Amino acid sequence: MATVTAAARVGAHYLDSTGEAPFVRRVFGLDAVAAASGASLVPAFGYDYVPGNLAGVLALTRAGESARHVEVGYFFSRSGRGDELRYRSTLRDFFTLTSGGTRATLVATMPDDALAYRSPRPGAPARLGAEPLGKRRLTFRYAGVRRTAMSVGGSEHLGLPEAFPHLETVDLGLGWFAGWTRPARRAVTLSRPLMRSAQGRAAVTWLSKRLPGSHREPARDGRSLVIAVARDASGRPLATTALTGPDPYEMTASLLAWGATRAAEPDAALRPGAHGPVAAFGLDPLSRGAAEAGLHEAERATAARS
Repeated sequence: MATVTAAARVGAHYLDSTGEAPFVRRVFGLDAVAAASGASLVPAFGYDYVPGNLAGVLALTRAGESARHVEVGYFFSRSGRGDELRYRSTLRDFFTLTSGGTRATLVATMPDDALAYRSPRPGAPARLGAEPLGKRRLTFRYAGVRRTAMSVGGSEHLGLPEAFPHLETVDLGLGWFAGWTRPARRAVTLSRPLMRSAQGRAAVTWLSKRLPGSHREPARDGRSLVIAVARDASGRPLATTALTGPDPYEMTASLLAWGATRAAEPDAALRPGAHGPVAAFGLDPLSRGAAEAGLHEAERATAARS
């Protein structure tokens, strides 16, 4: 926070690779300071959460004015194992395609609330709020494959309503656990009371850093798949967009490198304030940057599968 606050005050552009929702929300709290100085603050500018913001904007744009809900899911795929779009990931992929640091961070942040964007009660306008991690189970059907995910918080909860103020809900899901999504949600729910105490959090964090394979580098054949579904007020799917790209770490490095280079250009014209990646850079420039990082549409706007 010291770094991003200093950037906001002196007018420096700021990008980072955070995926922790509470920190992302705190960065957006510096919007007025950054806007006044001319700084552009864009947290979560990597695999967390550029692909979901981009896929969500593309799906909502294609869905048109009737879109009221959007769901975004992050999944693993692998190269060299048949059709990437039809690859059915397993729990083993979670351990072989992520780093020990990523897994330790997931465990350490389990007691933190995730972000939510929805109406607090029937008839009330939608707004940004908080809810327990894993409260919702999301289902995505794409390329003939059914995928499940547990709800998490991300910059999509802030960036997508910024671009589409008429949205009523934004749901973001992490599908890394494949068929173990339900047990993973249950484990998160049961562990929250334990990790509310400093001793419990320290113990679980210590254990997470010593899981088998904690020092092993992620497998080199990992790939990313991000799916966004735009729906109307009744929940009927209107449009689906899927993006594929390299593994999360390669993608994050490439996106940050492109973003830093772009921000340093005299004609970059980043939008001052704290924003999601689309609002900060613009849809066309961000799409080109994402393509340079290896992130591409799997198909042109397809009809969503219900």
